Amino acid sequence: MGQINFFWLATRGFLPNRTELKQFLRKLFKLEGKEMDSLLYIFCTDQYLLDINQRYLKHDDFTDIISFELSTVPGRVHGEIYISLDRVRDNAGALGVSFKEELHRVVFHGALHLCGYKDKLKSDQLIMREMEDRYLNLYLNAS
Repeated sequence: MGQINFFWLATRGFLPNRTELKQFLRKLFKLEGKEMDSLLYIFCTDQYLLDINQRYLKHDDFTDIISFELSTVPGRVHGEIYISLDRVRDNAGALGVSFKEELHRVVFHGALHLCGYKDKLKSDQLIMREMEDRYLNLYLNAS
């Protein structure tokens, strides 16, 4: 199953067990019934992600993650996921969780978007959080 790469435009070395995480992400897509061709995670700063948010989505606010599905083949995932390490760090503090836990939650959140989960409506947010919790618990308890 597909290739997964991590690319840093911000602090490096904060993501331990990358090989295991890649294997788990492949498992997530399989469990969700999706064929994953390629996935690129780009870890960046608030400013970098704000620029993407303004330029491509016409939103003028900070966010922790933006996912782009780039596949031209239905049912196959080819995606880019941008994650602001600044937002993840701030959100972890606000939520009272570790940076590691929040970072993994956001990594799974992006993958779930590419699997078709939404989070604009309150009902969709509840489902998304349930799925994040499911995969976060599966990953952290398996590691």
